[in-house]
Amino acid sequence: MTHDSLPHAPASLADGPLKVAIAVPLETEHVEAIRAIDPRVTVLYEPDLLPPERFPADHSGDPDFARTPAAEARYWELVNSADVLYGFPNESPAGFARVVAENPRLRWVHAMAAGAGGAVKASGVSRDELERVAVTTSAGVHALPLAEFAVMGILNGLKRTAELAADQRTKRWPELRVPTRLASGSHVVIAGLGEIGLETARLARALGMRVSGTKRHAEPIPGIEEVATADRLPELVRTADAVVNTLPGTPFTERLIGREVFAAMRPGTILVNVGRGTVVDEAALLEALEDGTIGYACLDVFAVEPLPADSPLWHHPRVFVSPHTSALSSAENRLIAERFAGNLRRFLDGEQLPHRVDPVHFY
Repeated sequence: MTHDSLPHAPASLADGPLKVAIAVPLETEHVEAIRAIDPRVTVLYEPDLLPPERFPADHSGDPDFARTPAAEARYWELVNSADVLYGFPNESPAGFARVVAENPRLRWVHAMAAGAGGAVKASGVSRDELERVAVTTSAGVHALPLAEFAVMGILNGLKRTAELAADQRTKRWPELRVPTRLASGSHVVIAGLGEIGLETARLARALGMRVSGTKRHAEPIPGIEEVATADRLPELVRTADAVVNTLPGTPFTERLIGREVFAAMRPGTILVNVGRGTVVDEAALLEALEDGTIGYACLDVFAVEPLPADSPLWHHPRVFVSPHTSALSSAENRLIAERFAGNLRRFLDGEQLPHRVDPVHFY
């Protein structure tokens, strides 16, 4: 089976129901919605085996949670009897690797993350096994909260909120009032015009911003002034007021936004990163901050996470640090469960599953 071929429901459907195991914390109402999709589906859900959520969409659950040896055995018995998994076991690459090795009937795993390719790669599961077990992501579910965060970052830079906050902390009322920049008419370049990038573009255009961006295949997109491939990013950023990265972390995107791209920018450019931290060369970013090329950086992701305590980004006066939380929203579990339910219908009907992790490039 090639990556482009259809994932198939196992032959056991002819003899019995499709078994779907809930491997991560999920509210009962969402489990029941999945259970109601089709009478051919049996949902395996034992909440006592799952760590309690500390907040909405806490897919890993309470880190202090521990199963008894009997409960641990039961958990693995449950996930190893499933045809389909909702979530990686224990929400970890190691859990995914173990279930693929131990469960020969497994055909599909739906990941909670939009960028689950990194976890799949980290699991070490072979390409052949990834052809057998399709992995789909929750890409698109997080598009709106990420886009709102990106626009917040752009506005923070345009409206000088870092300087205003610093003045407030010191009770400084400057004699000279410094003007801010308008969003309307500003030029935003989005690296990665996928679902997150297009949602960011939609919100930016609502504020009157002009939008350009990059895509794997440079095809015209309504409302986007110019669409180019990533190798032309230095050209695009020459007239940018703000640059937003939404790209995933792959060997092809690693340090894509580096010295060459920063050198092409105008002084005072705003940088927002809601993609993956590895796309931005952080050493080059610090240089660009120091020489004024980057006037403000709003960063939700970093090359190493958690961000090391000795990173200069923590205390730079024109950097906003967010601990990889911009995608979170109180509606996330419902939206992911709805996405999974739609995919489950496609799976039962033998249709192609969207947002499948590529077993070669891991995105």
